[in-house]
Amino acid sequence: MKRRDFLLKAGLTGAIPWVGQKLSSAPLVMPKNVKSVLIIGAGFSGLAAGLTLSRAGIKVTILEARNRIGGRVFSFSPKQSGDQIIELGAEWVGYSHTRVIELCKEFNLPLDNNQFETDLLLEGKHTRQNQWSFSPEMEKFWSQRKDIWDKMSDGEKEKLDRTDWWRYLSNLGFSDRDLYLRDLLDSTDFGESIRHTSAYAAMAGYAEGSEKNEMDLKIRGGNGQLASKMANEIGLENILLNHKVAAISQKGSSEVIVNCADGKSFTADKLICTAPTYSLMKMNWSPALPDDMTDALNELQYSRIGKFPIVFSNRFWGREDFDMVTDTPAHYFYHGTKNQPGKKGVLMCYAVGEKADTLGSVSASQRKEIILDALKPAFGKVSKYLVEDLKYYWGQDQFSKGAYAIYGKGQWFGLMPVLRQHFINVHFAGEHLADWQGFMEGAIDSGEEAAKAVMIS
Repeated sequence: MKRRDFLLKAGLTGAIPWVGQKLSSAPLVMPKNVKSVLIIGAGFSGLAAGLTLSRAGIKVTILEARNRIGGRVFSFSPKQSGDQIIELGAEWVGYSHTRVIELCKEFNLPLDNNQFETDLLLEGKHTRQNQWSFSPEMEKFWSQRKDIWDKMSDGEKEKLDRTDWWRYLSNLGFSDRDLYLRDLLDSTDFGESIRHTSAYAAMAGYAEGSEKNEMDLKIRGGNGQLASKMANEIGLENILLNHKVAAISQKGSSEVIVNCADGKSFTADKLICTAPTYSLMKMNWSPALPDDMTDALNELQYSRIGKFPIVFSNRFWGREDFDMVTDTPAHYFYHGTKNQPGKKGVLMCYAVGEKADTLGSVSASQRKEIILDALKPAFGKVSKYLVEDLKYYWGQDQFSKGAYAIYGKGQWFGLMPVLRQHFINVHFAGEHLADWQGFMEGAIDSGEEAAKAVMIS
């Protein structure tokens, strides 16, 4: 049984009857009473919701606190890299991400291969791709993970949520080296140590994902182009930037009033809130959110991820598909300008947890020293090639205080059912409420599902 099917059976999808179907195959339910909807957030979830509703003829107004659309999708062109584009936010489209792929086809956005082959830097020793491995026992487990998952009963899968990924693997008897390498690698997926990650969330993702764990594709010219395409169809006049929501009040069963920090007020029949939990909790709700929802919002944490790109005058790493995981504070490197023209190239330094905190807090000169020292065992002194260094630490982002949600022990089945519930005239969406949690795919799925739910509310 697939994760989405299991969630349906377990009742974690908010009782939306077509969850799990492709949008194109879902029944088109035309709203009888809903004429206008406010949406908080112009990230992928809010834009997907707005696109779905506008195509159904519903008036949509999207309120976005940032000065740009896209939310945690943030395509960026460094000053010294010419026309090259890197992703300061969400990076990958997986082969399993059907909705993103469908939308890219619809909007004529090409998808390019963004897979990598991983070098290892451990205890100061650099080992090239395909020349290092886990133990034979871990290699066997990893090759059989899909079969192991498929053979688990529903009860066994749900039980996984009661432990963390590190403990689960440790209980299977894997070596300390295996556990350490899994933590170095898998923490880049979850944004924190695997000691903090639900074993259910980890096993489900790895068992149902592609061979590269959904690190497969990227939109040519930047992932932000999909945000622009959706926004243009919705109508830019219906997306209001720099509109930070301060308060939400509900009257009866068919009116929501949203007040922004600048004093502007908006009224609609329904509201879809796609804000990350940090921002959601800063809003004044009248009536107040239910106690169980407030408790769940306070309990769900977001991952500390920092991206620290370095623009180099040449691509001394040699391979377009280069990446490298390390045991240094720099943690993980990958080629951020893969297959883009030009002599220059960008290596993305990607750190999570305390490592991201460290790189995000030290001075620029200290950060460059840490990053360049991590590259030295593999490539020697490369400071002469450095032409620009950048920083974006999502743990200090003023609106999210993290890159994406991380579900710990007991939280997938403990928190998600609560957070998925609607509240009077308000429906909630976002990557934190999706089975493809943490991905653009999840954000889009959740936004479309919330829009469909509004149509029958």
